[in-house]
Amino acid sequence: MPTNNPLPPKENALFKRILKCYEQKQYKNGLKFAKQILVNPKFSEHGETLAMKGLTLNCLGRKEEAYDYVRRGLRNDLKSHVCWHVYGLLQRSDRKYDEAIKCYRNALKWDKDNLQILRDLSLLQIQMRDLEGYRDTRYQLLVLRPGQRASWIGYAMAYHLLKDYAMALRILEEFRKTQSQPKAFDYEHSELLLYQNMVMREAGMHTEALTHLHDYDKQIVDRLNVSETKADILLKLGRSDEAGAIYRDLINRNPENWAYYKGYEESVKLEAVEERLSFYKEVTERFPRATTPKRLPLTFSSGETFRNLVDQYLRNALRKGVPPLFVVLRPLYSDPEKVKIIEELVLGYAQCLHETGHFDKDTSVEVEPATVLLWTYYYLAHHFDQTRQLQRAMEYVNMGLDHTPLLIELYVLKAKIFKHSGDMEEAVRMMDEAQSLDTADRYINSKCAKYMLRANMIQEACDMCSKFTREGVSAVESLNEMQCMWFQTECAAAYQRLGKWGEALKKCHEVDRHFTEIIEDQFDFHTYCMRKMTLRAYVSLLRLEDRLRSHHFFFKAARIAIQIYLHLHDHPLADSEQDSSLDTENLSPSELKKMKRKQRKAQKKAEVEQQKQKAEMERREQNKNKAADGEMDGPKEEELVPDKLARTEEPLEQAVKFLRPLQSLIPENVETHTLAYEIYSRKGKLLLMLQSIKRGFAADPDDPELHTCLVRFQMHVKSQGDLPLPVQTVINQEMVKIYGDKDPNTLNEEFLQRHNNSLEHLLAAARMMYALDKTTQDKALRLATTLSTDTDGVTLKTCTRVLECLCGGNFGTCEATIHNYQTQCQALFPSATVFTSPSPCSKTTPEGSVLTNGSVS
Repeated sequence: MPTNNPLPPKENALFKRILKCYEQKQYKNGLKFAKQILVNPKFSEHGETLAMKGLTLNCLGRKEEAYDYVRRGLRNDLKSHVCWHVYGLLQRSDRKYDEAIKCYRNALKWDKDNLQILRDLSLLQIQMRDLEGYRDTRYQLLVLRPGQRASWIGYAMAYHLLKDYAMALRILEEFRKTQSQPKAFDYEHSELLLYQNMVMREAGMHTEALTHLHDYDKQIVDRLNVSETKADILLKLGRSDEAGAIYRDLINRNPENWAYYKGYEESVKLEAVEERLSFYKEVTERFPRATTPKRLPLTFSSGETFRNLVDQYLRNALRKGVPPLFVVLRPLYSDPEKVKIIEELVLGYAQCLHETGHFDKDTSVEVEPATVLLWTYYYLAHHFDQTRQLQRAMEYVNMGLDHTPLLIELYVLKAKIFKHSGDMEEAVRMMDEAQSLDTADRYINSKCAKYMLRANMIQEACDMCSKFTREGVSAVESLNEMQCMWFQTECAAAYQRLGKWGEALKKCHEVDRHFTEIIEDQFDFHTYCMRKMTLRAYVSLLRLEDRLRSHHFFFKAARIAIQIYLHLHDHPLADSEQDSSLDTENLSPSELKKMKRKQRKAQKKAEVEQQKQKAEMERREQNKNKAADGEMDGPKEEELVPDKLARTEEPLEQAVKFLRPLQSLIPENVETHTLAYEIYSRKGKLLLMLQSIKRGFAADPDDPELHTCLVRFQMHVKSQGDLPLPVQTVINQEMVKIYGDKDPNTLNEEFLQRHNNSLEHLLAAARMMYALDKTTQDKALRLATTLSTDTDGVTLKTCTRVLECLCGGNFGTCEATIHNYQTQCQALFPSATVFTSPSPCSKTTPEGSVLTNGSVS
């Protein structure tokens, strides 16, 4: 490679050996060769050697030294593409992709046709989704290396991602013409053809796509995909008979695939119930062991037909002893008529099996096995749990335990029933008992840990998980390394309930880092997928990564983090904790005992922290060893310190960081916009508050939390007085679309009239009624504490929410109402511990803090 500061032959040979050592990950040898060049006074400031030494040091984990050497090298040779390239590699290793792209562009100024720099630049551009820049870079690579397959594919894919399908297809077709006759079963050529077909279908060229499949049918290896694609295209083209024939073949190939049945029904236009039943009966006769053709008719049949079909389905499943039978039938529970029929049938089975050993009174058939009665009890317990008849569910699960005391599924179900009844302590006890029956079952172990976290037993949950984590490392660290996000989100929620804001935020940030790592991991696939020609999977990966943070794990962590940051904004933690030394001589025996108990707890906590620090030191030592072997990748993340996170100076800015992915990826969820409103209302951003309620109104205009935001926004605007003219104009224009000419009181009254039969909506209306007029406290309390049987949504969750609002000061001081409401709820939910005396206000969300569903009192 030409350079402005060339080395003599001897030193140049050493420099080439440095490059070779870097490529082969022999970093220590590379440093030795660099030293041999730099000890010579003539070349002690040779820029490219300094840069390569810095790059090698970076691979050994010595990042500060690496930056020093690379910057020295760059200062000494600003016109060297090697120095700029190395600086870009260093920035890339720290995930500073924008800076790395600038460095690569500077490198290309001095060596515009350098293939390696162009490839590295294209990787960063596709990683950052700079599609226009990616297209231009791939074009340069194609011009320089037109004989390479990756050059053509990369250039075509750039146009595909830019949705310029015509150009993408032209490039792919030109490339295909240059290919020699493919061999038999040439997988890579087959994938290229299927990718080309995929681009055609996305461009809406269905006729051309079908012709393409016919023309190259013999060269495509994935026969299943060809059949599925043909059927889908024919259906879109209206050639239903041909599509139906293909779906028939697909059903014969796999009679358990629901999509094939849906496609067949749509293609042959099976609309009449009799026709559909006849078709499924025919398939069942051909494939008697397949369950899907027996299950699907249950979704569209009704009356006696449904009774006969579900009767047969239930009997077969209960005979076989299928534990997930209820899970399979649960979608049917949205229809009350079907629920009633199922209940009648299964109750009849239980009675007849108990008395005669048969499903019905017909005793001419053989006696059913004893396990059939057991699985019938198990199903009935699930059934009554689903319909929230928890007392009856408990009776049947106990009957099942009397029948077979060691069946783990019954203990798991009993724990679930206790959870739904509000008694988490009993639920944990049952789940722990289930886990003790099979300590080698990881699923039961995880379930038990999850229940413990729901009961705020965090240390116990960690101990439970430690049975399946790596020895010598704390369970928390191990689960974090494994990106076990269900555990971390549940931990965050438990810490939030306990008021340990820093610990909760630490878990939320760990989840956020997991998603960042997953996005970074796609870097390894940019070259691999084009080399291996897994192009369809690669495009799917890119699209998945673009929407990654729409996953419910991130949403849950983000919601918790936002709620806590809002609370910390409203109630900042004190700068320092006052530790007063107690005079033990003046303490009573009970106070002394309490003090000693606290000291023991503090000592135990300190020991746990010491163990964590030891495990962290071991992990760092492992990382050092990895670095010595050249396996260090990615920048070192800043350590998450709970106390530092909880004492942030900008809680609202931190909340916005979690909010932005939700706004861009989950705009259809109204909770995204109610959380946004809470943040921007504290920042005093009127237009952003308006934007939030406008988007929320488009997502779900009848959401109760959104209603509180709507009313509060009107009140806030009125309290602002004179606003700048442009702001006032925008607000007036947009408010008319949402509010019309209604004032806050009218808006609240109309909302109350529309939803006077839903407890959630009544609570929201009552809260706003009191906020608008403090003299309406009695009426608002009567609305909020309605427990009439005619009111929808009188569930444990909603009633707990009402109690939180009462305790949180949403209706002012109302101790008597809290006590009365608590008594009524205790009668309605006798097992729920949240309504037990004394007043649970101290156990629930403190006054003025963030409530569990995202609203703020």
